[in-house]
Order: sequence, then structure tokens, then C-alpha cells
Amino acid sequence: MIGRIPVLDVRPLVDCGRRPAKAVAGETFQVTATVFREGHDAVAANVVLRDPSGRVGPWTPMRELAPGTDRWGAEITPGAEGRWTYTVEAWSDPLATWRHHAAIKIPAGIDTDLVLAEGAALLERAAAGVPKKNGREAVLAAVDALRDTAHSPAARLAAALTPAAESVLARYPLRELVTRSKPLAVRVERERALYGSWYELFPRSEGARRVPVDASGTPDGTPADASAGTSPEAGTRLVSGTFRTAAERLPAVAAMGFDVVYLPPIHPIGTTHRKGPNNSLTPGEHDPGVPWAIGSPDGGHDAVHPELGTLEDFDHFVEVARNLRMEIALDFALQCSPDHPWVKEHPDWFHHRSDGSIAYAENPPKKYQDIYPIAFDKDMRGLVAETVRILRFWMDHGVRIFRVDNPHTKPVVFWEKVIADINGTDPDVIFLAEAFTRPAMMHTLGAVGFQQSYTYFTWRNTKQELTEYVTELSGDAASYMRPNFFVNTPDILPGYLQHGGRPAFEARAVLAATLSPSWGVYAGFELCENTPAKPGSEEYLHSEKYELRPRDWESAEREGRTLTPLITSLNRIRRRNPALQQLRDVHFHHADNESLIVYSKRSGSNTVLVVVNLDPHHTQEATVSLDMERLGLQGHERVPVRDELTGDTYHWGRAFYVRLEPGITPAHIAVLRPSPPTGGSPTP
Repeated sequence: MIGRIPVLDVRPLVDCGRRPAKAVAGETFQVTATVFREGHDAVAANVVLRDPSGRVGPWTPMRELAPGTDRWGAEITPGAEGRWTYTVEAWSDPLATWRHHAAIKIPAGIDTDLVLAEGAALLERAAAGVPKKNGREAVLAAVDALRDTAHSPAARLAAALTPAAESVLARYPLRELVTRSKPLAVRVERERALYGSWYELFPRSEGARRVPVDASGTPDGTPADASAGTSPEAGTRLVSGTFRTAAERLPAVAAMGFDVVYLPPIHPIGTTHRKGPNNSLTPGEHDPGVPWAIGSPDGGHDAVHPELGTLEDFDHFVEVARNLRMEIALDFALQCSPDHPWVKEHPDWFHHRSDGSIAYAENPPKKYQDIYPIAFDKDMRGLVAETVRILRFWMDHGVRIFRVDNPHTKPVVFWEKVIADINGTDPDVIFLAEAFTRPAMMHTLGAVGFQQSYTYFTWRNTKQELTEYVTELSGDAASYMRPNFFVNTPDILPGYLQHGGRPAFEARAVLAATLSPSWGVYAGFELCENTPAKPGSEEYLHSEKYELRPRDWESAEREGRTLTPLITSLNRIRRRNPALQQLRDVHFHHADNESLIVYSKRSGSNTVLVVVNLDPHHTQEATVSLDMERLGLQGHERVPVRDELTGDTYHWGRAFYVRLEPGITPAHIAVLRPSPPTGGSPTP
């Protein structure tokens, strides 16, 4: 139903208002609405924000975003976690209408006495709504000026429209025909739901050792080199690393500036149809199997693989990470190996074929002979209860982030129930959807509760592809789906990395770390691992999914063969610049070369301008044309900028020249330092 002053199309709006929009504490986002009325009288609008306790905060004035569009907007910033609401109020603005008429009629000498009398009456009404200590006298002085017949009409009008009176009336406007929109909810979550740097590692590979084949399994102390998992020496085999040995890697991960350490499944792995190296169906006696083939006689989703250690060892791993100011994200893969206890205990949780067998999982052309998918419709309630139990089990062991494997292959309503149950009591728990699937499913998973999502970033390489995709993610979609830009995963070795060498890795790291507030790398990225299983494949050769893959980090660092310095710089730059910790304010600027992409991000007074060479093979140069208004600058200004990657300072204006050479200067990440106002002192 339309109110007296129409207030239409209020945004952000998720699922027609049935679900809350998303924000994190301290995040600024824009509320917009279409506001108009009949005739020519002026209208105005504001946003009213209510905190989780229902307390009303100061309302925020809205402005028409473009003249004549009737589209109004205002930026609001919820300050604490919880469920907030926002409402748009619109009203007839009689004072604005009077000012417009007076500005036309008084100079023309039309109805001057009547116009001034009407203004005085309106201002007198307005003054009644202004607290005495907050400027009422300034408004009453304007009333007196309008009624002072000793002066000319023009002088009386000018004396009434003083900055002091206008400032008071901006805070205490005279409102008529006030119309309110339906309240809409926004769920405000902790910062990590939006911003963070993720590092994925396989604990079993960290600290893996070679032992003689006929030994009892005790490591002989010989460190495995980078190729040990792929070319076993005669008479030896690799044995798994443990939570304890993996914990020794954590200080190096923390030193690179990562906030989250993500672990693939850590549970017992089945032996039935176990996969061997490179996804073969003929594993050797000691091949470890795929961590996502969960379940064996040793237990299921609430157990740890015996070769990784005990629950106490896992608790130690979590504590080491916590002391290094990192969180642990645990993979939650709702599927089973044929040896999982559920197969016997809950046969109704699986699809049985006509011959009584259970079909294994498939994602053509991929086949997962070692994995049984779950069937949800026979016992949804039981599966929800068991899932919640498992998640709470790991929450009790310090896990507050879950990366959910293939959520798009399970019913959306299932996840809605599970996440609502968990977040209903523990709103700090974060779920990341690994959903490389159709947009509608990805968007809906975000809307029903997933705090973050994997994206198509891995396959967006050209300037046009990146510009269009990031513009989409930072627009209306930002109110319900937060991206996490992983540069690679154990499943995805993009062609760009396969063929672009080290410069391609550098470019993708810069893009991911500066375009998205959350980004991630899978271990080995810093070593520029880029050999595919076969031409045209995105699978790694000797994939860590199927075998232990220890890496000689120390030698790589000593010999300068890693991207560790760049990754460390990127995470440091992100922490120092609030603009890179938010999603919604990204703007692309013009460069006259399709191989160079230019974009800016702003947060308050912090503005970061990024230029990246997308061509990993050739030096590229261009003239950049900045949208100065979007940077908060005047068209004629030239401002000093500091390149955070190199420490160099430049002076850039509306147009400037750049030249980026792969392997030497992959990008500029420039922080703008606007000149101080005239008479001011330079910013230190």
C-alpha cells in the first residue's frame, strides 16, 4: 500500500524483505529509496536506524542522488553486532517549498508581503520543534527578520536565511505528511565475516617424513624434499605429518600476515575405492587417500585421522594459531566414504539403486568412486540434528569458521535450518560456501545465511571480465553475498597461472588482495606451483588431494624462490588501509590499454588507487584518466601518492602515465595523500 508520500523500492532489500541484509560492525553502506509526491511541492527523506535493543539512533538525512531521478540515498554505519533495522521516512518539506517560491517571487516583486508572512508562520512553527538550548533563538530571529517592515523585502528574506538558522533547521526540520517505509532488517556480524586473509594447508603434508618401507613407521629424521611425495626413493615411503608438525608451520604463515588457516577435512579416510596418485583407481598400500572421503572404522566427522594425532593434538594446533592471532577454519564436507559409520547406522541417508548398492558421487566429467553423497529427503530432521551436533563438537574445540564443501549439492532449506540453529546461539560462527555453481544458487546460499562465498574470480582474467564481475559483487549483491577471492585451490589451477609464470602469480595476488576484502591462497601458490595433470586440465600434477606433498620451505625462502615478500606486503597494506577492508566502494577508472586495469577504493579519508598489468608476458604502458570526483578531488588537483609496494612517491592528477614490467613492477598500490587546505600543515 502506497503512503501519502510514496516511498518505494527501498534498498538494500533481500528476498523482498523476508531476509536481513548483511553488514559487519563499523561497515558503512548506502540505503536508497524512490521518494516523490504529486505536484511541485518539495519532499525530503531520512533513514532511521534502530539498534538490536530497539533504541533509535540519530536519523540520517537522505539526498537526491541525481537531480530529477527521485532516487534518494544516505550512508549508515551500524556500530555493533546484532540484528538492526532501518526505515526510510519521507515527508512534505514546506520550508523548502517556501524557499523556492520566495527565491522567485521576492526578486520579481510578486506577493511579497504574503510570501514573507507565510515564511514567518512556517519558521515560527518550526521553532516550536527546536529545543531551546539547541538553537531555537536563531530560528526565532529569522521570524523577526521576515516581519521587520522597516527593511525591504529582499533584505528581510536575506536576513532570515542565515547559516545559523539553516543549520538548526537541517537538524530539526518542519515535517508534514510523514510517511514511513516498512522496517527492514540488517544482520551485523563480526569483522571476519567480511575481511580476512586465508591460507589453506594440508596438515598431513607439513612435517611428512621418509621412512624405510620395512620400518615400524618411526620417522628416521630425514626431511623430505619438495619432490619427495612424487618420486619416492627406493626402499622408503612417506609417512604423514601430524597436527604437531603442522603447528611448526604456523609462525611462518602468521608472519605472512594471514588471519585464517583453513584445513581440508582432518577425519579418518576410508579404504574402499581409495584413490591413488593423480586420481588413479589403483592405490598403493601406503597411499593416504582423499581427505574428502570421510569415514572409516576409526570414526566419522567427529573424529580425527589417527595419523594426524589426537583431539588433544588438534587442540594444541588451534591454540598455537590463536596465540599467533590466527583462527582455524575447518572443512565441513557432508559426504561419506563407503566405510563411514553412517552407511550402516543410517542407510536411509543414502540413495540406493535398484540392486541395493549406493551410487557414488559424480560431477561429470569428475567421478568420486570413494565418496557416497547424502540423500536428504527421507530424514531431513535427523540430518539437520546430526550436522548441528558435529558443528558444535568442533566449535567446542575452538573452531569458529567452517568452509563448507559443495553446499550447492544439498538442499538450500537444509543449510537455512543448520545455520539458523548455529548462529542463533553463536552469531560469531562464520560459514564459507564453496559453491562454484550457477549464480542463482550462489546468491541464495548467501541470502539464507552463508557469510562468505567462493566466486568466479579464478576464471575472470581480462579487464572487461574483472570490471563487470567486481562491479556486480560490490553493488546490490554486497548486501547478501560476500566474496572470498581465492587465487587457487587444490581443485583449481587456472590456465592463467599455468602459462603466465611468476608474473601471473604476482598479478593475481595483487588483484585478489585489493579487489576483495577477503582473499585466500592454497599452499604452494607462493612457490608458483603450476604444473597441470595434463594439458587443458585445471588439476595439479601430483595433487595434494591424493598424496602427501611436503615442501622444502626453508630452501625456497633461502634461495628467493617464493612470493612470500609480496604476499607479506599485500597483507600488511591491507591491514594499514581500511579502504581495502571493505567491499562496496570500488570504482574503475579509464586506461587507454586493455592490459592495464585501474581501480580505486575509499573508506573515509583513506583512498587507495591500484594499477595492475594483466599481461604476464609483456611490459605495458598507458595513460590513466581518473574520475576525480569519485576520489573526492577537484579536476585540477595533482596529489602526492605513495606506492605501498615500493615506497616511491608520485604526483598524479586527472591524467598520468604508467609503465609496468612483469617480474619487476607488477602493479602500483598507491595511497592518496591529498594536499592540506590552504594555510594548513602537511600531513605527517
